[in-house]
Order: sequence, then structure tokens, then C-alpha cells
Amino acid sequence: MKKDVYILGIETSCDETAASVVKNGSEIVSNVVASQIESQKRFGGVVPEIASRHHVEEITRVIEKALEDAGLAPDELDAVAVTEGPGLVGALLIGINAAKAFAFANSLPIIGVHHIAGHIYANQLVQPMEFPLLALIVSGGHTEMVIMREHGSFELIGETRDDAAGEAYDKVARVLGLPYPGGPHVDQLALASESTIEFPRAWLEPESYDFSFSGLKSSVINYKHNLEQKGGTLNAEAVAAGFQESVVEVLTVKALRAAKEFEVKQVIAAGGVSANKGLRNSLESTFAKEDIPFSVPPIALCTDNAAMIAAAGTQMFLSGVRGELSMNGRPGMQLVSWSHE
Repeated sequence: MKKDVYILGIETSCDETAASVVKNGSEIVSNVVASQIESQKRFGGVVPEIASRHHVEEITRVIEKALEDAGLAPDELDAVAVTEGPGLVGALLIGINAAKAFAFANSLPIIGVHHIAGHIYANQLVQPMEFPLLALIVSGGHTEMVIMREHGSFELIGETRDDAAGEAYDKVARVLGLPYPGGPHVDQLALASESTIEFPRAWLEPESYDFSFSGLKSSVINYKHNLEQKGGTLNAEAVAAGFQESVVEVLTVKALRAAKEFEVKQVIAAGGVSANKGLRNSLESTFAKEDIPFSVPPIALCTDNAAMIAAAGTQMFLSGVRGELSMNGRPGMQLVSWSHE
């Protein structure tokens, strides 16, 4: 009988301290997340030094809780997977050093996981991946489209040239006076609006799969400033609706064009902004009409968590990938294939 594989995942790339145990890369046995939102809210964003201090306070507790919830002892695990990058270097180092200490103390292999690979593999926790597939990654720091032809194979076909979608959401939220984190509040306002302010779409070159949201953000800022100079009253809901429609349309249209060009069997969405209801609705309805299978994780698995790191780490473990105890945080880590094509 084939032995089950249990991987402990650890994630501390930004402001979530998380640990999880995943079975066979697809079944969550435990998933613990200590959020810093309330602490960081007063600053209007993540302060790296404060994030790192919170990680130090929480990391041992969340690992112990993940093992307790899973009902497993350390010697029943097969490996430890930890986010190696990208992310805030101080925050990454807390998770990495905790993972190295745990792995060394329990004679377990350690595996460094790319944060975006983790977001992609959150979908594996929902349903099996079918290759070739298109992954649309939309988060605070990343907006990318990746073609995967097999597990561990990543071909970048498009990325943002300036602001990521999530970054633009947060900046527009600040312009509208919304609290941190801004993305969910913009989404909520947009869905409640009965009117829309029209904002531009940045399509770039006709064949390009790249994105650009900096101009859209500036357009929203300019709209507000011009309105204020004329003594007008800002309709925040209509602005949010127009901004979101622009972002969602560009993401959806480009994803559909890529899915057809590369003849993929599945499209998946990943990253924190894939929790956005407007984007989820657009992608689900668009790909349903085209009869192209579409998958997006539940909202709790779209934001940063350790189950996604354990899921990606499982595939790396099964592929023979192993890390070293000399592993360091890599804030600028690039997404590269680990498969042997």
C-alpha cells in the first residue's frame, strides 16, 4: 500500500504567521493562521519591522497548534516546506529559521517554496490540476499569467509592468478614505453601486499578455482632484465600481485570450485578489460560457496561508526536490520550474 505523505508548511512572507499540515498534497489536515490585520491597520499598511516582531511572537505557537490539530507527532511528518521568497526579508527569515530548527531537531528534509507557486497550488487543495493549464495570479505584489504543462513547470507569459492589481486596489482605497486592507472594501463598494464612473483600460500592445494598472490608479486620483477643484461631491461607490470594472475586464479578457491561444484544459485563479467577488464572478461566468474548466480556491485559501505552501512543497518533495539548512530568505526570488523538462 502506498504510504501517505504528510508535509508541514510554514508561511511568514508578509503579515500572516501560518502553519499547516497537508496530506498527499491535496487534503488539509490542519491550517492555523495568526493574522496581523488589526495591528497593521493603524499604519494603513504593513510595517516590516512590526510584522517580523509579530512573527517571532507567534511562530512557535502556530506550529505547535498545527501539529496538535493534525494529531501528528514530528516523527510522523515527511518534510517541512517553508516560504523561501519573495516577501519581506525579515518576515521570511523568521519562518525559514523556525523551519530549519524544526527540521534539524527532527531529522526532516526542508524544502524552500516560492510564494506564488504556493498560491497556484492552493487550487490543488480544491481539485486536481489538469495540464496544460493557465494560472492567473493576482495579488498585492504580483499580477502574472503562467502556463503550466506539468507539475513544477512554470512558463511566464505575462506580468504587470508597474503596479500589481492588489497594489492598485490598496492605493485607490486610500484615495477613497477606506481602511486597510483596502481591496475588500473597494470590492464591497463596487458591488453595491448603482452607477459607474468610466475609467480607461490599459490593453498595451495587441498581442501582449502584460498588465499595467498605474495609469488607472492615476486616473482615479486625477478624477477626485478635478472634482474637488470644481466643488463636486465624490460618489465613492461609483468610483469603486468604475475602477473595479476596468481591472476585472482587462484581467478577464487577457486570461480568456491566453486560454484559447495555448489550448489549456483548465484555468485557475490564485492570489489574494482572487478573493475579489467581482473578479471571481467575471472569470466564472466567462469561462463557463466558453466551456473551459475554471477553478478558484475558497476565499480563506486565496489569502496567505501555509496549506498552499505545504501543497506545493508536497509536489516538490515527490519530485525529489530538497533544500539545505543554509537556506536564506530571498525577497526577490523568481518563479522557476522544478520539473525536469
